[in-house]
Amino acid sequence: MKPQQLPFDLGHREAFERDDLWVSQSNADAVAWLDKYPDWNAPALVVYGPPASGKTHLARVWQKQTDALDVTPQNINDLRGINDFPQATIIDDAEKFIGSNDGETALFHTYNRAKEEGAHILLTAEHPPALWRFTLPDLKSRIMAAPAVAISEPDEQLMSIVLAKLFSDRQLSVPAEVIEFVVKRIERSFAALRAIATEIDKQSLSQKRPVTVPLAREILQAQGVLI
Repeated sequence: MKPQQLPFDLGHREAFERDDLWVSQSNADAVAWLDKYPDWNAPALVVYGPPASGKTHLARVWQKQTDALDVTPQNINDLRGINDFPQATIIDDAEKFIGSNDGETALFHTYNRAKEEGAHILLTAEHPPALWRFTLPDLKSRIMAAPAVAISEPDEQLMSIVLAKLFSDRQLSVPAEVIEFVVKRIERSFAALRAIATEIDKQSLSQKRPVTVPLAREILQAQGVLI
């Protein structure tokens, strides 16, 4: 059985080792596809999901396993002329290439070169490729033919795990009752978890108070979550 995993953009002392990942219903499909590498049946794989859902964290774990090269708008054209094309590359926030003729052309050539070399590209994005506003039909057809897998919003159990990790990364000792109290009352999203962890950390430090249910209640009331 593989180690449980927790792939999230945590903001503080981020750990990108595989043992730091927690597989849940929200990310299990994405983790399974990354575990299939290099058997993706296409040169590319798209992992998409909402902000702070863990796409980048997953990509970094995969990068450690494959020694993948980060591809950015600044270096993507450098790949066209090199002899030793990388076997694994990562394009984080791939949608930033879409809608620009230059960006899409560069991505198109990178995809074709990867196919020629038997290499693979991991692309992350907020939206599924079907919603990308392509300008190049040839690039669209290639990306749409690639497997795409979603990371969804977390369930309550996963939210508790992520919030505990967020607090741990901030070196905060937080009782389980506080985590349960917060998780039952905030929006079910990774972004909301990061926001509340940041605010609790900030208020605990500024008020020189331990993290307790009363402190969490005050913060949520100030934010209009509790009346």
